[in-house]
Amino acid sequence: MKTLPIQSRHTRPGAQRGFTLIELMIAVLIAMFLIGGLLTLVQAMKLTANNQSGLSQLQDNERMALTLMTDVIQSTGYFPGPTVNTAASSFPVSAPFTFAGQALVGTGNFADPAPGNSITVRYLTTGTDNVINCTGNTSAVAATFVNTFSINAIGNLQCVLIVNGVASPAVPLISGLNSLQIYYGVQTNTAVATNSVDAYLDAATVTAGNYWSNVKSVKITLTFVNPLFGQAGQTNAGQFISVTRVVDVMNKTGVST
Repeated sequence: MKTLPIQSRHTRPGAQRGFTLIELMIAVLIAMFLIGGLLTLVQAMKLTANNQSGLSQLQDNERMALTLMTDVIQSTGYFPGPTVNTAASSFPVSAPFTFAGQALVGTGNFADPAPGNSITVRYLTTGTDNVINCTGNTSAVAATFVNTFSINAIGNLQCVLIVNGVASPAVPLISGLNSLQIYYGVQTNTAVATNSVDAYLDAATVTAGNYWSNVKSVKITLTFVNPLFGQAGQTNAGQFISVTRVVDVMNKTGVST
């Protein structure tokens, strides 16, 4: 009888097959496509975050600038003890103020190019009434504050403060501005006993008409640089954004809230 050979219990593994060059190229192409999409998404999210941060900072700057200027301008002409003191005795002639009792003066035309106009106001503090100056600070003793707002050459709203005749260096307050423009609400017809504004004039016109004692309100326009200008996808974003507020001069119109 013929016997069959015993087969090996271990079978030979089949030959292993690798990826072809075409398959590798397709895999790399898909990976590059996915990575490109991810990078695009990350860049878009980063741009959106930067835009939102810029707009948030702009809103904060607008609010802070208008609040500070409003508080200071409203205090124009304030002096304590009105039963014993007068505006003329409290505010003597002192440059840039040209007559006794004058507490507000400005410079420039409304249409002046950037950085625009400036405004100077003065008032008194007893040291205990918490009256702030244009730096946002108070005085612990009685003092006369002379505050000048303007825009400097690098786009900062700045304050020059004089306390009891002693001037301090200009203090930058808010950044990102282009210009400051100011109109003054004036009662030009003093024959009418309404104590109401009948014209808004720029500083040069108020000076020419000798109307500084008749200023009842101040219309300030701050122009900020738009943080979205020039950004991708912001083709309709203008270069500047302007905000305007009318501020009553309290010693002429009474308390305003």
